[in-house]
Amino acid sequence: MKYEIKEETGRLDAVLSKLSGMSRSKIQKQIKEKQVTVNGKVEAASYSVKEGDKITLPEEAPEMEALKPYDLSLDIVFEDENLLIINKPSGLVVHPAPGHYEDTLVNALFSKTNLSHQDSFRPGVVHRLDKDTSGLMLIAKNDKTHEKLSEMLKNKEIERHYLALVDGVIPNESGTIDAPIGRDPKNRLKMKVEKENSKEAVTHFKVLKRYTKHTLIECVLETGRTHQIRVHLDYIGHPVTNDPVYGHHKKTTPFGQLLHSKSIRFIEPITKEPLFFECDPPKEFQEAIAACEKEENAV
Repeated sequence: MKYEIKEETGRLDAVLSKLSGMSRSKIQKQIKEKQVTVNGKVEAASYSVKEGDKITLPEEAPEMEALKPYDLSLDIVFEDENLLIINKPSGLVVHPAPGHYEDTLVNALFSKTNLSHQDSFRPGVVHRLDKDTSGLMLIAKNDKTHEKLSEMLKNKEIERHYLALVDGVIPNESGTIDAPIGRDPKNRLKMKVEKENSKEAVTHFKVLKRYTKHTLIECVLETGRTHQIRVHLDYIGHPVTNDPVYGHHKKTTPFGQLLHSKSIRFIEPITKEPLFFECDPPKEFQEAIAACEKEENAV
């Protein structure tokens, strides 16, 4: 397997365990036996992985050809010979990972269309959405398109807007959260605003409507860090409502965080066609907004 590091940082053995789904002890054994290389060189398990590192390890995880098809009806908003735009439902994992090797978006796409080979474990995936985040996301059908879309993301040429219902009433009409994000040193499954071992992260937001105990906002990402919107909104004291990881309330519904990728605008990199798509949030999100409206009217 080959990985080019974009988001994940930390010890080599820990990062590879997370990316590949293999146990850390198995990864350590492969490193000790010099089967793993970083940028063409053998490194120790304690090597600190950096953005841009190219890591190769034995082919243990399922390759694209070994993916099992998953029979799932998908909401395909747009498709041409180069890419797809999917309206991902909340609750669907994007790519195979520990605990989800067969019931993912990639598995569902695998038997329906061509996918790029940029990453054998995440074929076609240009950018990810968290499992419980709904809405629009890009899928590349070939390597040339994938490379161009990745470069466009890096150059901020793809405009993505998110809808979020957050806890509390935000007083500002708009704002920018400029705070670096890194792995939470006390919980490796979470991200956190950190000064050490972090990367630049910028989120812009504007208030759409205030309720008695909540605020509906629109967010625009300037960078694309893992869990960025969720981490940043928690950082300013207004976590995404119903967020089981970053929320301030332990009681949440099975639906998960009320965060929705509502629109996307960009130039199709091959055909040069201007594209813009927008989709409404799922019914659970709309029901939550309706509940806020009802609560406000009752006051």
